[in-house]
Amino acid sequence: MALNQRSRTVLTLYSAHNCVHCHRVRMTLAAKGVTYDHVLVDLNDPPEDLIDLNPYNSVPTLVDRDLVLYDTSVICEYLDERYPHPPLMPVDPLSRARLRLAIVRIENDWLTLVDEIEAGGRAADGARRALRDDLVKNAGAFKASRFFLSPEISLADCALAPLVWRLDSLGVQLPREAQAIIDYGERIFRSQGFTRSLTVEEKGLRP
Repeated sequence: MALNQRSRTVLTLYSAHNCVHCHRVRMTLAAKGVTYDHVLVDLNDPPEDLIDLNPYNSVPTLVDRDLVLYDTSVICEYLDERYPHPPLMPVDPLSRARLRLAIVRIENDWLTLVDEIEAGGRAADGARRALRDDLVKNAGAFKASRFFLSPEISLADCALAPLVWRLDSLGVQLPREAQAIIDYGERIFRSQGFTRSLTVEEKGLRP
């Protein structure tokens, strides 16, 4: 049950039961070890307080006392700055810029294809092929470090791991030459933080 905004004294996240973008925020919160109220939303029947808080009635929506955020990237960057330990972005400006650009590529090139696949229709098969082919083409990037382009877990992993978790359920089968992506996923999925980031429905996406 959602809390009245005036009585809310802790961080509150509105998210869907199965959503790659909401999962990204939940993974960021898990990586930070932050306690929060989690309100699962049926987007066909959103709660009244979400309608009041967010003009788009969209998820994820984050509420921190009087602050309301409803853009996934903005939420994740806010959480990284609001709770600085452990940091999820590099300290030096050059590395931060490179990782931010990688996140933009993940959003624009891959997460948009996830949305197309989940929407169904004629475009879904083409999006499925495009996602598979582009992941295979970039498989080398998953070998560069223990995490994605970084020796430590970062906001890029928070964006990427929920996508990799969903590949089977999206009908995207990776070939042998993309083994580095599968290995990357297994490293992430074994962590307690990733397990905490999953809803019941998301746990059922993989055997």
